Amino acid sequence: MSGDDVRVVVVDDQPTIRLGLRLILDHEPDVVTVGEAGDGAAAVEVARRTSPHVVLMDVRMPGTDGIEATRRLRADPALADVRVLVLTTFDDEEYVTAALRAGADGFLLKDADPASLVAAVHRVRAGGSVLDPA
Repeated sequence: MSGDDVRVVVVDDQPTIRLGLRLILDHEPDVVTVGEAGDGAAAVEVARRTSPHVVLMDVRMPGTDGIEATRRLRADPALADVRVLVLTTFDDEEYVTAALRAGADGFLLKDADPASLVAAVHRVRAGGSVLDPA
């Protein structure tokens, strides 16, 4: 890991999805997964502990969902520089609106191809935003 690597926390309630996302991201020479969580409350704790650049956040999870976790990340001054990219299977406009109002920097569907996912992580890290065209 170098100082220029994009540090990512992967948040999803399904372990298989987390593993798949880690494999995609860790395959990139300049991206490193520094943590993972299975719900939103754990995501905030992991972010506090690992200081990621980007949190890849699922929306629907048991307990604290991704929208509330995004609000908590945004409310924490120690995490002011953390960017949130919401990744979900639900292309519901209500989720998009809620995620963006909570402070998400991007919204991407889980059916995005790996190259699009990696590009979105880089774009969000660089201060841009991402909105899945679907």
